[in-house]
Amino acid sequence: MSAKTFLRRIFRDTSGATAVEYGLIVALIVIAMITALQGLADSTIAMWNGVETKVNNSNQQNG
Repeated sequence: MSAKTFLRRIFRDTSGATAVEYGLIVALIVIAMITALQGLADSTIAMWNGVETKVNNSNQQNG
């Protein structure tokens, strides 16, 4: 078998293409999830910082 024939067979073989495509889809989904969770975490941290500030102000006024 010549190198030219071997390369043709490799380029025609698509059996692994589906697995690669699914892997790319999963990677994109994971990136989207991380981005969404990071945004949620930022807003949650801001909320708890506001609660902390209000509790500290209340303790200073009553203490």
